[in-house]
Amino acid sequence: MGESGAMPSASSAAPSESWPWPPAIRASAAWHVAAIGAGVLVPGAIPWAIGAIVLNHALITGAGLAPRSSLLGPNVTRLPEAAGARRQVAITIDDGPDPEVTPRVLDLLDAHGQRATFFCIAERVLAHPALAREIVARGHSIQNHTARHRHNFSFLGPRGFASEIACAQDILAEATGQRPTCFRAPAGLRNPFLEPVLHRLGLSLVSWTRRGFDTREGDPAKVMARLGRKLRARDILLLHDGNAARTPGGNPVLLEVLPLLFERLRADGLRAVTLPEGLES
Repeated sequence: MGESGAMPSASSAAPSESWPWPPAIRASAAWHVAAIGAGVLVPGAIPWAIGAIVLNHALITGAGLAPRSSLLGPNVTRLPEAAGARRQVAITIDDGPDPEVTPRVLDLLDAHGQRATFFCIAERVLAHPALAREIVARGHSIQNHTARHRHNFSFLGPRGFASEIACAQDILAEATGQRPTCFRAPAGLRNPFLEPVLHRLGLSLVSWTRRGFDTREGDPAKVMARLGRKLRARDILLLHDGNAARTPGGNPVLLEVLPLLFERLRADGLRAVTLPEGLES
């Protein structure tokens, strides 16, 4: 593959076993049936039925707007207990690869003997496949952060989700030789149609334990304070090499946060590993 190319169409994935609908979705379906039945059968109940349905939609929408919620399906927010025994954390870095920032991030990781997981946007990998290969060659992991990082991602239906995610799977697998097993939605936002698509593609939704808000905060000390608050084994930390905020000196803030974070990890006896390693039981 060259350094740039056209975005391939999504390949169809072989369906796996049926998706186990989570309790909140089953309850939502039952709520709708009960509200509609009451509206039809009980005189004067139509306004109450409409109100019940609106309330239900509001609750489901709220769950989709909460990146760490598990109401819409499984959502990994921390590494398993076994990773805690190994004193492991996961540093996840979103929105790249960025040809200016990512190589410097890789150098910092190498210098401190730490590993990270890069949730990459597939069209950026398509533009910089050599950089994606370097990420993997240097012992890190690349996972799926959609094909284009669409701002309206959370409003897509099943076809839109399948197109974005399967297309990204194909691009990332071709560029790196490794097929992702984890997925992160843009900004963590989603709706009930996402989890069945992830289930069919063999992907686990991964959010985070805490984030530095480094796309809008250019002060490394403030970003580190958010990441370091009650930092402990099993945490999943969110940072960005793409769309990173700049320090007052013009440096991508991630590059000044990482040395502070590595120092804290050493002091606490913690080690950063890739998500596939950390998720091993």
